[in-house]
Amino acid sequence: MTDRIFINDLRFYGFHGVLLEEAVLGQRFRVDIVAELDLSAAGRTDDLTKTVHYGEMAMLIEEIGRMQRYKLIEALAEAMADAIFDAYRRVDRLTVRITKPEAPVPLTTGVIAVEIERERKRD
Repeated sequence: MTDRIFINDLRFYGFHGVLLEEAVLGQRFRVDIVAELDLSAAGRTDDLTKTVHYGEMAMLIEEIGRMQRYKLIEALAEAMADAIFDAYRRVDRLTVRITKPEAPVPLTTGVIAVEIERERKRD
């Protein structure tokens, strides 16, 4: 059985990208997170300490996106996944999707995004 916590369409303004204009002017980003973990104890006990505080997780994601700079959104996604795994031991598996709504592509496009899936390495 796999349980999931979703954070969808978290928005922030950041300065990620290879182009100089992206570093100087910045742009909007959107992030979707799917965190897989066992939620059964939280469901049975109604105890926040048995789950992940999704509000705090959202603030962590936004802070990484807003405060740090990456040339590649692939690197940004990795940094977000690493931070979530470091902060929340209960999370076993993650999907991180980062969307650049105004990616500097000289064409009319829909979504430009990167999505990674990572699993916690257990010793």
